[in-house]
Amino acid sequence: MSANLELKKELVEEIKSNFSKAKSIIFVDYRGITVAEDTALRKEFRENNVNYKVLKNRLLVRALDGLGITGYDAKMFEGTTAVAFSDDEVAPARIFCKHQKDLDKMAIKFGIVNGQIMNKAQVEELSKIPSKDILIATLLGTLNAPISALARALNAIAEKQN
Repeated sequence: MSANLELKKELVEEIKSNFSKAKSIIFVDYRGITVAEDTALRKEFRENNVNYKVLKNRLLVRALDGLGITGYDAKMFEGTTAVAFSDDEVAPARIFCKHQKDLDKMAIKFGIVNGQIMNKAQVEELSKIPSKDILIATLLGTLNAPISALARALNAIAEKQN
């Protein structure tokens, strides 16, 4: 076998390994973005612990087929394809959609979240969910509000009696 074929097989295995560990995988057409825009996008992905790669369509299809993932349209792998994957279900979609609105150049092809194929509209809806940290802070604030109100009321009663 040629060395190039072995290299491609190793790359497909690496892609399969990364995809099997990821909770969220988003595929986009990145055509038309400049180097500066791509650098800013990559920086934001790194800050949010999201892996971002530009990979060959044929290798992506082989990796997805190797993982038994079906239900996507092969036509989605025409043109340029970049992939973002992460342990966070929302971060890749949120970052891509934000940059898509800012740049008006990239187009979401589809996504896979927790093993479920999602179309472009579903990925865009997913991107509107706040980050996990914001959701936790909101929950804690909601849980803390009644206790804080009770403490203020008791304090007001105690000050009134003095």
